[in-house]
Amino acid sequence: MKILVVGATGSIGLHVVKRVIEIGHQPRALVRNRQKVKLLPRDTEVFYGDVSMPETLTDVVKGIDAVIFTLGSDGQGRIGARAIDYGGVRNILKMLEDKRVRLALMTTIGVTERLSDWNQRTQVHDWKRRAERLVRASGHPYTIVRPGWFDYNNADEHQLIMLQGDRRHAGTPKDGVISREQIARVLVSSLTSEAAKNKTFELVAERGKEQADLTPLFDALKVDEPQKIDGIQDLNNMPLSDEPDCIVRELNGLLLP
Repeated sequence: MKILVVGATGSIGLHVVKRVIEIGHQPRALVRNRQKVKLLPRDTEVFYGDVSMPETLTDVVKGIDAVIFTLGSDGQGRIGARAIDYGGVRNILKMLEDKRVRLALMTTIGVTERLSDWNQRTQVHDWKRRAERLVRASGHPYTIVRPGWFDYNNADEHQLIMLQGDRRHAGTPKDGVISREQIARVLVSSLTSEAAKNKTFELVAERGKEQADLTPLFDALKVDEPQKIDGIQDLNNMPLSDEPDCIVRELNGLLLP
């Protein structure tokens, strides 16, 4: 597969690109900062563009079979969250037009939590959740992964746990921890797993060894309900009827037959 990695030079994206190469796929890294290209493996195809500027993305999806989104606004507040966490996903999906590819989107554990001071100030959870909705509405086969806190694992915490319903809202590593390498493995593996298709889950690691086969974990998950824009068992605390008209129009505009 030729896989477009959006957010390729970020802390998760670099692991994703490496994993893609290791298992025999071809990565295409979408890169905004040219100085970060040196961080990528030599076998990486590089495409220069900015996810928040659609005019720079012409041909970025040409010839690809899948997209992995690991992008993040990194504390840039409401403007960054809307332009990158949400806008970046929207812009790439629009570039796909009627080309059907496999998608893997990384958001965050606690993405449905709306009342914390942090989300009230930045709206990052809300914009990431809207990006999830775009992916579900797009008609492309997808997997949405909501990882816990990156690399907070203890030395004996490697057993992968996949949860659904997003009920861990402490806003601290108590919600769950996971290594960056494990996140990359799950994202890349989901692209070729029928068992991971159209599923949304939180990903954490607990005490124990990492499983060699992810299929039983994917199999145990429930599929998102067709025609619904939120993940299975998610809280109904951001009704579409309360969303701005512009967001509803963009959601409707991405619906594929």
